[in-house]
Amino acid sequence: MSDIRLERDFSVSPERLFEVISTRADLVRWWGHDGWTFQEEQLDFSRPGPWLADMLSEEGNRYKLSGQVTRVSPPDFIGFTWAWHDAEDARGPESHVTFTVVPTAKGARLIVDHRELRSDDIAAAHARGWQGPLSRLARHLETLSQPQEAEEE
Repeated sequence: MSDIRLERDFSVSPERLFEVISTRADLVRWWGHDGWTFQEEQLDFSRPGPWLADMLSEEGNRYKLSGQVTRVSPPDFIGFTWAWHDAEDARGPESHVTFTVVPTAKGARLIVDHRELRSDDIAAAHARGWQGPLSRLARHLETLSQPQEAEEE
């Protein structure tokens, strides 16, 4: 089994970052990759229970994954299971993800731990795969702060 850890700093409060990584209204804006569209989703990491993301890439490839939100501790921690579905919609091997939010001098840090991946190659692919959503999360947070800045001027 292999594990990965990714860390990204954001210029928002830990409470705001937690809201954006846990609520459906925000998750649907940054989850997935540029050019992907949701075919179906049940994205809500604000409470324990099932979650699902069924997405279509620009090339027409389907990417479906699902799991269970296992623990939510605002504004610090979200834990959930993760498994890809195959072309016949069978759920593959399960891994575990945690989002941990920690305060920093300039805002908040998101730590993504993705554990129990089946091999080093799969872990490396997931480390690359998380980069797209984390970049989308950064852009989403920037767009959320723009109206506030305009109002202050």
